[in-house]
Amino acid sequence: MMNLTQKFSQVVFGAAIRVVTLALFLVTIGASAALAQSRAYVTNEGAGSVSVIDTATNTIVATVPVGSSPDGIAVTPNGAFAYAANRGSNNVSVISAATNTVVATVPVGSNPIGIAITPNGAFAYVANFGDNTVSVINTATDTVTVTIAGITRANRVAITPSGAFAYVTNSPFGGAGGAGVTVIDTATNTVVTTVPVGNGPLGIAITPNGAFAYVAIDDPRNVTVINTATNTVATTIPFSSRPEGIDFTPNGAFGYVSLDNNTVSVIDTATNTVTTTVTVGGFFARFLAVDPTGSSVYVPINGFFGSVSVISTATNTLVTNVPAAAGAFPRSVAFAVRSQGPTVKDQCKDGGWATFTNPTFSNQGQCVKFVNHMNEH
Repeated sequence: MMNLTQKFSQVVFGAAIRVVTLALFLVTIGASAALAQSRAYVTNEGAGSVSVIDTATNTIVATVPVGSSPDGIAVTPNGAFAYAANRGSNNVSVISAATNTVVATVPVGSNPIGIAITPNGAFAYVANFGDNTVSVINTATDTVTVTIAGITRANRVAITPSGAFAYVTNSPFGGAGGAGVTVIDTATNTVVTTVPVGNGPLGIAITPNGAFAYVAIDDPRNVTVINTATNTVATTIPFSSRPEGIDFTPNGAFGYVSLDNNTVSVIDTATNTVTTTVTVGGFFARFLAVDPTGSSVYVPINGFFGSVSVISTATNTLVTNVPAAAGAFPRSVAFAVRSQGPTVKDQCKDGGWATFTNPTFSNQGQCVKFVNHMNEH
């Protein structure tokens, strides 16, 4: 009888331990996801730092020293790490979101500018403007595993939601030959094709459904839309000022484009027309990002007394400006890569189900069922 009681106690104790372990795991994942949702990371080109903005209060909660002239920045899907490309020091700083400190520095090619992380979080693709290469960083080891050559003045990078392809803008000096968008197969890290576009392509973003790449072009000033199925130009959207940064709402209905005349234009992706333009403060509006909820757009305003403008997507009005330190020259802003599953059913509505890649859904019902299942556990 004693042995039976002891065995029963061991079983109950073991089950309790597994429940506690699972609970702690879910709490950790939940905390990480919450952190990813509520933090914006901004590179300060002039100050050699990255500012961390709490989007709940729109205040800077930390400033992290990194390398020289940080430019592009990307955040892992779980929100645990931010990767900042330091153009002036030819490396990438890896920032821990838990401690807001640099935990690794990865040497890459010359003058790294753009950076993007795959939806599974396994690799970071870094565009090296100075030596016409793309460095591929293994985020598990924070080492460069592959260098892809022959990409003329590699500038900005965007990765398809499936993670299958990386699109890199080529921006030669003075509009010289070689301008285009290079498509890289991420399975083989080889160049598939280069799509001709106008001179000086800058920012690039992929629609949440992966169907199109939108590219900001300096000359002629437009946003060029590339069909990713055929890698051909589908249409162009003209602008009177130079477009720079591009990002989409999670449902893909609207694209936000920063311009060098202190404005942000809103594109209706169903018609590829500009529906409204929002005036922001300061100097050049640079490489913006839409927050994971789709409720706000964060726009770095580059200048000695720079700031980050916050636009409400519900009203397309300027909500506030988050001031930067003197001499900061904010350059780019990033949130976590959109690849985690939904946490609430509202994220499944209005085409939101199509924005998730881990897991993916075929319709809104599958997305809602996933949320219900997670809530039950």
